[in-house]
Amino acid sequence: MLVFGGTGDLTLHKLLPALYHLHREQRLPADLRILALARKPLDSDGYRALAERHCRAQVARGDFTADTWHSFAARLDYFAMDAAQSAEFGRLAQHLGKGCSRARIYYLATAPQLFAPIAAHLAIAGLAGANTRIVLEKPIGHSLASALAITQAIGKVFDESQVFRIDHYLGKETVQNLMALRFANALFEPVWRGAHIDHVQISVCETLGVENRGGYYDQAGAMRDMLQNHLLQLLCLVAMEAPVRFDAEAVRNEKVKVLQALKPLAGLDVRDLTVRGQYTSGHIGGQEVPAYYFEKNVDNDSDTETFVALQVEVDNWRWAGVPFYLRTGKRLQRKCSEIVIQFKPVPHRLFPGAAEHANRLLIRLQPEERISLQLLAKTPGKGMTLEPVELDLNLATAFSRQRRWEAYERLLLDVIEGDPTLFMRKDEVEAAWRWVNPILDGWRECYQKPRPYPAGSTGPEQAHSLLELQGRRWHD
Repeated sequence: MLVFGGTGDLTLHKLLPALYHLHREQRLPADLRILALARKPLDSDGYRALAERHCRAQVARGDFTADTWHSFAARLDYFAMDAAQSAEFGRLAQHLGKGCSRARIYYLATAPQLFAPIAAHLAIAGLAGANTRIVLEKPIGHSLASALAITQAIGKVFDESQVFRIDHYLGKETVQNLMALRFANALFEPVWRGAHIDHVQISVCETLGVENRGGYYDQAGAMRDMLQNHLLQLLCLVAMEAPVRFDAEAVRNEKVKVLQALKPLAGLDVRDLTVRGQYTSGHIGGQEVPAYYFEKNVDNDSDTETFVALQVEVDNWRWAGVPFYLRTGKRLQRKCSEIVIQFKPVPHRLFPGAAEHANRLLIRLQPEERISLQLLAKTPGKGMTLEPVELDLNLATAFSRQRRWEAYERLLLDVIEGDPTLFMRKDEVEAAWRWVNPILDGWRECYQKPRPYPAGSTGPEQAHSLLELQGRRWHD
């Protein structure tokens, strides 16, 4: 496994700790070797020391031992090179040995503008044979045109079956439990449709700002960084039809159908059904935090959005007329990733106050992984006063004897085993960009500036109005 961007945050904070856990549990092939590639002038021992420091910080204390680290470090090596320079790949080929027939995985933990050049350089150096796979981190481009260009460039070197486009949200346990919940339980299938569901909310809220990613984020914004990939993938899993079988092509076929069924947002719909926001200074956790435009590597007059809320519709038989509300933002009041399925009230209301508390299914991805179903029950005593109660499945306690896998552990093992089920196919990426592009164009053409919201709040007031005008509210 060759990891381009081997000294970056993603590799040091996510990939190496995930590989360490897989090694510790003896899930990696015995002969797997990991070669980190980056420009920093380090030798192998220097890189192993850097990797150990980060793994110690990321891995739970009881899971990190000296003996396990030493055996893992024996798999680990480093090669200093500039991936933007074609001549460097000749050196890499010489280092690897051209006659080597072992399978290779190229993990591109780099900026997307390097995807196409790296693939081309690998081909020129004779390093891109049939026995190779390539992993692309999101975002795949910054627009439909750039995504198509990356797809075309990668396709000249690698067959589609060799390409793994990763979205770590699809590796989360609760996300996969969403499929189990829907397709393994007869309880939900009859009511999982517009006749019984009032609306759906999908929220990914963060308390953090842009941290050290200001240069990248100021070019991307919340739409490209989060909504175009993470939130649309969650929407696909909520709205998709049951695949004919649980394999990669069948699952991804159904996800593409959802993206193709999304009702386009353009023109006045962009103005009326979308909200952009940007955080100003405020307080989070008792500490004052600066406004977005004072963050490191961010332009002082930046109009990049740090918050997006949308109302969308899946224009098909199952979901016609059901609004899906999507929102994501930084520097918000609380950290959460959750899906809310709000059911319609019963058709005839026998009991006073019951209409205010219709059944609701809450699927929480973080900070804790849990699934809860809100029901109405009678309170003790005289009369028929109802109050909401929850049937709660806490996945951490339900499976307390088993360690919770991080998303990257599962996805890395799938790459090693060649299972693409939880990875995006090229037509998925293209369909998502085809839907997102008109929204980005609409914001630009209408000069729709981001609405300010204080750090530590629940976002711009306009995002709340998006639901309140229809008698609904966000689940906060």
